[in-house]
Amino acid sequence: MAELLAIYNESAGSADDAARTTALETLRGGGADVIEAPAGEKDLDEMLDACPGRDVVVLGGDGTLHVVVATLHRRGELDARTVGLVPLGTGNDFARGLGIPLDPPVAARVVLAGRPRPLDLLVDDEGGVIVNMVHLGIGAEASEGATPLKPVLGRLAYAVGALLAGVRSPGWRLRVTVDGRPVGDGRPALMVGIGNGVTIGGGTPLAPRARPDDGMADVVVSLTTGPLDRLVYALRLRKGTHLGLRDVITTRGGEVTVEGGPVPVNADGELTGRVTRRRWTVVPAAWRMFT
Repeated sequence: MAELLAIYNESAGSADDAARTTALETLRGGGADVIEAPAGEKDLDEMLDACPGRDVVVLGGDGTLHVVVATLHRRGELDARTVGLVPLGTGNDFARGLGIPLDPPVAARVVLAGRPRPLDLLVDDEGGVIVNMVHLGIGAEASEGATPLKPVLGRLAYAVGALLAGVRSPGWRLRVTVDGRPVGDGRPALMVGIGNGVTIGGGTPLAPRARPDDGMADVVVSLTTGPLDRLVYALRLRKGTHLGLRDVITTRGGEVTVEGGPVPVNADGELTGRVTRRRWTVVPAAWRMFT
């Protein structure tokens, strides 16, 4: 019998309540012994301490998944617990990239099937982790613009925020190096994406060639030019055809450093402020997820 610790955000709305209940019923109906752990009820460390050795199922979105993986990484337990995901967030980007079903009962059955897949992790020079993707520049500004629109527009808010940022942003003077090799030609960068996963903002394929289990990060650097080119980039980015633009550079590597700015950063869907230097390193097969 599978022994699972189901972690979720207890402050989520009634729609999430119904989907979460259905997912939990599916897990228990499939024979799993499930202990529920509302994220707001106890400290996450206390939950994990009380349930040693149990695999963890995240009932939520990319933000909740990020917090759980970061906590397990800090505790040194990523190799001891496999993580499952029932995507209940707004964007669910990591689930989309892995092909995890967005239907809660179907995703719960994936967890019950118990097929763990080793996945990479990005770790920065301050101890932070990236499960899906980190991006700097216009994408982070788009997220700022989308935040107040999400209650009304849902996933469409990301597209609106991206269009507004694409028209307004002048870019940032950044130095990007991948495994010690400089990327770019000195022009301002509109956006830098470092992908373990594929999409951001609820399905925008910033790094469409990325794989979360190949030991490499996909790096996408867009160099800014005029206002029209910035608008074209925003439109092409949403469709995933931006890699064909002449001002977009792509490469891959195990260590990525960005210097300059200060530039806004979005890490796994969360705005983390502005930085002037940050380095990310790929840790291959650092954790496991049921897929």
